[in-house]
Amino acid sequence: MGMADYKETGNIQKTPFGYTMSVIGGKWKMLIIYILAENQPVRFNELKRRIGVITFKTLSSQLKELEANGMVIRKEYPQVPPKVEYSLTHKAETLLPALEQLCEWGINNQNS
Repeated sequence: MGMADYKETGNIQKTPFGYTMSVIGGKWKMLIIYILAENQPVRFNELKRRIGVITFKTLSSQLKELEANGMVIRKEYPQVPPKVEYSLTHKAETLLPALEQLCEWGINNQNS
């Protein structure tokens, strides 16, 4: 598994790594998962506030992609004004140990 898959297929998209990057890759998805892991459930505006520089459109599209990939649960409450909360699925929670390892790497290498 891993790098050997790339050597066999010659196509990074067909490897487990390629699949992983298709689900969590990009500028915002890992950050969204990190915030949800620390604070779930989180409402849309709170998520946007915690991220800061992301646009409404971008956050909305990133959440839709994460939901389509089975990483995020969107719960809408029928009230006025509408209330929507986001939380992680079990699938996303299985990614958290890898996220912790990335944080540990940052701790060890940020000032080197």
